[in-house]
Formats: sequence, C-alpha cells, structure tokens
Amino acid sequence: MALTVTYPSFSSLLTCAKRERKFTVHASATSTSTEKVELRVCVNRTCARQGSRETLLTLSGLAPPGLSVVSCGCLGRCGAGPNVVVLPKGELLGHCGTPARAAEVLAWVCGPNFDPGTNLEALGLRKRAEVALAKGNAAEAVALLSQAIELNPYGGLHVLYNTRSAAKLAMGDSAAALLDAKKACEIATSFPQGYISQGDAFLAMEECNSAEEAYATALNLDPSIRRSKSFRARVTKLQEKLMAVNASS
Repeated sequence: MALTVTYPSFSSLLTCAKRERKFTVHASATSTSTEKVELRVCVNRTCARQGSRETLLTLSGLAPPGLSVVSCGCLGRCGAGPNVVVLPKGELLGHCGTPARAAEVLAWVCGPNFDPGTNLEALGLRKRAEVALAKGNAAEAVALLSQAIELNPYGGLHVLYNTRSAAKLAMGDSAAALLDAKKACEIATSFPQGYISQGDAFLAMEECNSAEEAYATALNLDPSIRRSKSFRARVTKLQEKLMAVNASS
C-alpha cells in the first residue's frame, strides 16, 4: 500500500497563535507566589560601559524557567550601575557588574535553593561546551555539559540539556539528542528552543510528522521565531523531506 504523507505549507507552520506562558518560579522577591517575576537590566550608555550587557547574559544563563530576564532603558542612579530592577515589586539593585553579583541577585530572588557557586560553575562549563561545539568538538561538548548537569544547578538546567541535545545530534546520536530535548521541555514546559531541538532530532530520524508538530509547538510558544533564518531553513528542509517521501510513494 502506498504511503501518503501530507506535508505542511510554509505559511501554516509560521502562523501559530501564541500561548500564555506559565510561571513556575516562587521567588522571595515577589508579593505573591503566582506573580510573574521579571528582571530588567539597564543597557543604557552609562550602565553598558559598566558591564550591564555581560550582566544581562549572565542573568539569562542562570535564570530558572519562568523567570524573565530582559534589557531596558535607563533606570536612574547611573552612578550606582549597572542597575537591575526586580518586578513586580520594583526593587532597584545597583552595582550588578560582575557574574558573582548577578548570581547574588538571583539567590535573593529565587531563595535558598539557588546556590551562586554551583550555578556559576555550571554556567562556566556550558560556555566552554558551546565553544567546543562551535569548533566541531561535539564529544568534548557532551562531556562538559554532562559535568554541568551533574551539578544539578537551580537555574539553566533546561538549557544544559538542550545544548547537550545539539551536541549529541552533531555526533549523529539522534535518539539520545531527542531524549535530552524532551528533558529540557520537561523542566521548562514553555521553552521553544527545546521543541526546536526535538524537531531537529525527529527530522534526523526521518520522523517528519513528529518534527512538524515539534516545530509548530515552538512557534506557538514564540511566534517571533518565524523571522529566524535558521528556523525558516528548518521548515524548508522539512518540506523537502516530505515532498521526497510523497514522490517515492
């Protein structure tokens, strides 16, 4: 019996509705446990000169799922920068110009479960792994990321699994890559990059319908990725594979 596969139109994958994101962090800095906590980092000229863009990257890399970290304009008190404001309470924190200080901020926001030293060590291992992966050393990247995962950091664990998924896929182990991508989404259910990684693994395994579903979920969570060249390239590759299956059936 001939296999019939329906492949998606490019526009259908790029027109998903955005879901409401679920907040999962219960922070000491919040007024109630159900409010969404957001850290805004000033990247205006004075704070930027004092290292606020590096602070933004560090906070983003250490933040647990559900804790939003974004850039913003001037918060005042420029002489005490780099400045970070914690919403919704509006607490303004100054002198946030080092990774250690950024980790202290997250420890205050997240409570005693967040250990600054452990989380910074895991982040450092992840950065080394990303460099190794960019150089084509996927096995080294997997080893470094496995060390970081063993530390069980409070923040960024989902990113570690997702990055290891990419490294395992680069090694040709698509089944293991899929497991790591699923683990990332289990930790952070509203993590679009995790679903993209699932789609990549499914695509490598020639499971095109599952890849389509994973990519669509990522778009539903973050419609802005439709503008990403890398994502559009993924969709094009998916279409080509599905067309090839139809042509051979």
